[in-house]
Amino acid sequence: MSKIIFIDVDGTLVNYENKLPESADYAIKAARNNGHRVYICTGRSKAEVYPYLWDIGLDGMIGGNGSYVEDNGTVVMHQLITKEQGKHIVDWLIGRNLEFYLESNNGLFASKNFKTRATPIMQEYSRRKGKENAGSITVDEIYPEMIYGGELYRDDLNKVSFILESYQDHLDSIKEFPDLKPGTWGGAGEIALFGDLGVKGITKANAINHLLDYLGADIKDTFAFGDAKIDIDMLEHCQVGVAMGSGGDEIKAMADYVTDGVDDDGLYNAFVHFGLIEPRS
Repeated sequence: MSKIIFIDVDGTLVNYENKLPESADYAIKAARNNGHRVYICTGRSKAEVYPYLWDIGLDGMIGGNGSYVEDNGTVVMHQLITKEQGKHIVDWLIGRNLEFYLESNNGLFASKNFKTRATPIMQEYSRRKGKENAGSITVDEIYPEMIYGGELYRDDLNKVSFILESYQDHLDSIKEFPDLKPGTWGGAGEIALFGDLGVKGITKANAINHLLDYLGADIKDTFAFGDAKIDIDMLEHCQVGVAMGSGGDEIKAMADYVTDGVDDDGLYNAFVHFGLIEPRS
């Protein structure tokens, strides 16, 4: 019976240097040849899903941590931050001298000084991920698609990420934006590097339900693959939840199965383990 497979991108499908393992590319193509459907399920917006990922032959995507659902080019669901909410966010962040970027399917739009301020932040983020070249990595390497000087009052936003000068910035965002979903990333709790704001009520699991309803499919035929805390609800929701060996302890503790790391053929090995594909000879 064909399965529906949901795969997180960063740390699961690709490593944190945006490298797609050849074995993962092979596994997805082989799974689709076997009649399975494969979707990425990511915090990225569509503008951050580069052509080399679509070239794998994906059936579609869930983006913005659940705000956007697409099946073979058809938009199934898209929940946006309103223009009024977006203006409130931008004005609040500028008023606090916090650098940020706006995440839209039409592009990533950065505040004036984001590149300068984000350089040491992204280097620290890379250090935490164990990258050897962390001290020399640039913002342009991580966000090659970033647009500077673009319109910041927008009506096409999936979410907004901003640099935390202190954890209090996140706590204050919770009070300031009760109509939105505040979160953090780049570290757990008070060592988080970024705050973010998205549409209230969205989750990857909720987005999966929208897609399954559209497809007329059953949750019993689903697999989910992830590496981070944000993926836990997706792994809990799907019939089989698989954590990457290079992922965090929290998601590995709750997963149905822990495969190898993203750079150690983890996706391919799990596909073989569950009979989604045959091992290569």
